[in-house]
Formats: sequence, structure tokens, C-alpha cells
Amino acid sequence: MNNPQIRAEKGGLVASATAAVREYISEHGLKVGDNLPSEGSFASEVGVSRPVMREAFHALSALKVIDVGNGRRARVAAIDGSVMGSSISHAISTSQVKLSDVWEVRRTLELRTAELAANRRSEEQADTILSSAHALSLSRDDRSRTASDTQFHQAIALASGNQLYYQIVRSFEQMMEVAIPKAWAGRKTEEEHSETLRLHMAVAEAIADQQPDKARQAMEAHFARSIGDLFSRDA
Repeated sequence: MNNPQIRAEKGGLVASATAAVREYISEHGLKVGDNLPSEGSFASEVGVSRPVMREAFHALSALKVIDVGNGRRARVAAIDGSVMGSSISHAISTSQVKLSDVWEVRRTLELRTAELAANRRSEEQADTILSSAHALSLSRDDRSRTASDTQFHQAIALASGNQLYYQIVRSFEQMMEVAIPKAWAGRKTEEEHSETLRLHMAVAEAIADQQPDKARQAMEAHFARSIGDLFSRDA
């Protein structure tokens, strides 16, 4: 399909088809996991071909609006921060934003999630946060450190009780795979390693003790020391 006009027309049809699916979900009050009509049914209703409707389904699946699996009907998908993460990574790789910009946003968000987590966390969530901080102290390589540190911050965001905070923090996961090893590489002495671990544990303990002000202050100290130094070295 090399004709620009034909491509434009098909693109318009796909856009209309995706909009129709979104409208159907909204108008029928569908929730996560609810089944959608088949591609064929939508194609007839919208007045487009099956190939156009298939492209629309694929586009919505890529955006995590619907979940399309082999051999079963499409379903309404759950919110997924990975979509936002891909967009942020693209923005960084194309120099639309700097990594330091992302961490500035992250810092603002995570001060609030720590505070909220201290107020709202369950006992199980408090245990998970403490366990993640402890696991970080036992980690001896970049892979395990990154996994423990990522779980630590995501567990705090989840304990905030705000699903959007959690998904936004999840969207930073790809960048943390680069930033965490880089930050640890800058910790040259045992004293610097110990301080980083102490800062993580201070956040975890404040949340477990349900002290929101202390949790916020501890997270601020963590970012100021552990993350602030990461970018000051790059300046």
C-alpha cells in the first residue's frame, strides 16, 4: 500500500475503529476483565473491514487498553505503567527530556508516596517494604540490587493506596535498570554503601512505624544523598 491517500484513508478508518471500541467500553460501563464483542461484530457495527478492525484491536492492545489473547475474546485491560515507561524512555533517548528531569519528578512523587504509605499501609505491605530494604543490604551484584531497590520503591507506591502513584512509579522501572547500577558504582567506600542502605531502612522503618512526617523526611534524605549525587557527578 504505497499510495499516500490510501494509507491516510486507512489510518482514518483505524482511528475511527479504535474510538468506537473506547466508546463502547465507556458507554457499557465495562470493567477490567470484561469481555468485548468480536472483531467481526465491531467491524459490522462500525462499518469497516475486518483487517481495519484487527489493526484497531492491535493498536489498543499495544496501548494496554484491551487484552487480546489467542483463542479467546478480547478483554478490558488493567492500567499498566509500562506504556508510560516506554513513552518516557523514548523522550529521553530522543533528548526531549533529560534523565535528571525524570528524577526530579520522581523525587516529588516519592516524597508523597512515602508519606501516604505511612498512613495507609497494611501490615503485609509494611513487611514487604522492610523486607525489600533488608534484601538490598544482602545484595552483592547489580542485578539483585536493582531488583530489590525497584521492589522497595514500588512497594511504597502501592502502599500509598493510590493506584496512579503506583503505575507512575512503575513507569520508571526501565530507567532504574540503568540509574541504580550507576549510583552504586559511585559508592566507592564501605561507609558510602552503609549510608545508602541506612537511608533506605530509615524510610522503611518510618513507614512501618506509621510516622508520615518522618517517612517523608527520610525519603527526602535518600534522594538528596543517593540520587542527588548521581547527577552532580554528571554536571
